[in-house]
Amino acid sequence: MSLFELFIIAVGLSMDAFAVAICKGLSMGKISIKKAGIVGLYFGTFQGGMPLIGYFLGVRFHDKITSMDHWIAFILLVFIGLNMIRESRNYECENEDDSISDKSMNDSLSFKNMSVLAIATSIDALAIGVTFAFLKVNIIPAVSFIGIVTFILSMIGVKIGNAFGNKCKSRAELIGGLILIFMGFKILLSHIGIINF
Repeated sequence: MSLFELFIIAVGLSMDAFAVAICKGLSMGKISIKKAGIVGLYFGTFQGGMPLIGYFLGVRFHDKITSMDHWIAFILLVFIGLNMIRESRNYECENEDDSISDKSMNDSLSFKNMSVLAIATSIDALAIGVTFAFLKVNIIPAVSFIGIVTFILSMIGVKIGNAFGNKCKSRAELIGGLILIFMGFKILLSHIGIINF
């Protein structure tokens, strides 16, 4: 897997965290680099950690399913992508009051509050880790890259949410879902020899 492909997947995966970071920024009266950094650190750490767990699960069962690994990668990426697109339809945050009233979207940066949000936004990355095992991706640089991309985008999301509200949250989810679906098709078509890029 090329660095560019990894970057595309990292951006796609980070859209969940980016979208939640936008709402987090909306709920904060006044933000600082430190607060944005804390949000980014939680999301980046969990987004990088989940694929690592998925990778070791995938490696454990890789020998049993090698002949269909490209189909599994395709199904997982498309499933995650479609799920993100479906969620984007539920993220119409045009009504500011609805977003703020959500209990998880308060301005707390407590371990409990942030851990719940970070786990919720990184579950999809667990399946990506399984896919990485099938594709024999060098996992440590890959998860580090995903974590860093998510960290940066989450910090940006907090700033955007604080400055402009979270009207673009649904768009972030939609774009992330489309990216992952595209990568799923690319992996499948490459593996069966229809395309070669």
